[in-house]
Amino acid sequence: MNLIPFFSETLVSSYSKDEVMEHISKKTLEVNFLDKSNYLKPKHIAFNGIVGKNTFRISKVIQRSNTFLPLILGEVEDTPRGSILFLRYKLFPGALFFVLFWSFILVGFSAYYFGLETNVLNGSICLGLAGLNYALALFFFHRQVRNSREDFHELINLQIKD
Repeated sequence: MNLIPFFSETLVSSYSKDEVMEHISKKTLEVNFLDKSNYLKPKHIAFNGIVGKNTFRISKVIQRSNTFLPLILGEVEDTPRGSILFLRYKLFPGALFFVLFWSFILVGFSAYYFGLETNVLNGSICLGLAGLNYALALFFFHRQVRNSREDFHELINLQIKD
């Protein structure tokens, strides 16, 4: 497990770049969350996001909110025998901001208690909470990465049908 909320992998597919991108686009829906008509998604949609010509930016479709759901950034390149997918899983920017914000706040409080107040107990509690906050964020992020990877690998390994 990485000590930062980031994961990357490279996949090799026997399908061409166009076939892979077409299949991903069939299973991905570009969603405007402000429009309530988008809440009724077709059953075959597995991901929300944007699919371009050779890149995509998607996340798994979920039924309830999940702060640690990874954003999957992908790039597909053609090879003579198929294609290569370069995938990066990372936290959404808002989630990363709040994890880092509360970790820095708690580290700041611990520095205050250790330095100015000389209260070792309160400083230790704040430092412990900062570590716990970050450790739990990493744990939940990597658990969601595992789930998203399984779904994405299933998507890529399905037979491409016209």
